[in-house]
Amino acid sequence: MDKRNAGTAGRDKKGLVALMLAGLVAGMVGLSFAAVPLYRMFCQATGYGGVPQVADVAPDKVLDRKIKVRFDTNVDRELPWQFSAEQRSVDVRIGESTLVFFRAHNNTDKSVSGTAGFNVSPEIAGRYFTKIECFCFKQQTLAAGQSVEMPVTFFIDPEFADDESTKNIEEITLSYTFYRSDDPSDVATAPGNRASGS
Repeated sequence: MDKRNAGTAGRDKKGLVALMLAGLVAGMVGLSFAAVPLYRMFCQATGYGGVPQVADVAPDKVLDRKIKVRFDTNVDRELPWQFSAEQRSVDVRIGESTLVFFRAHNNTDKSVSGTAGFNVSPEIAGRYFTKIECFCFKQQTLAAGQSVEMPVTFFIDPEFADDESTKNIEEITLSYTFYRSDDPSDVATAPGNRASGS
């Protein structure tokens, strides 16, 4: 092999290595963007991290065993709303469809949008705590000074009673945190109403 061919081969190898490294970097960047939605789908499918399940209808089977479900509500500092559960807790039979209401109020003189994050504790209960209807499934927009009732329909899957790891659980907490989902600079925040919780 003459020097000219050796130089070309060396450049080809360097170009191939550079191309492989660029592809590796691009793949890692792509995976980092995909990680959050993939993790969210995993949590929703398995209940990992206390993420509740979603169903269209409640099961036919309702057990006599009751569980107390408590409600925890929070509002991020950037969202000028008040948000609370209309009941602090309910006692529900396993498998029974239950409807509860939350109330949100916009403390400003302009429309504001928010989205609720949610989880269940203890975490193991997330795989059995199932929502049929929830305000948390989509963004909520409240007009200036508006108050609204927000329904949640849920049930606890009867398989909860058959799981050895949940047999001693007598209480579940459903937690919501509302986060702002529009541009904060578009809204004049009412003084003294930057944060709330219950």
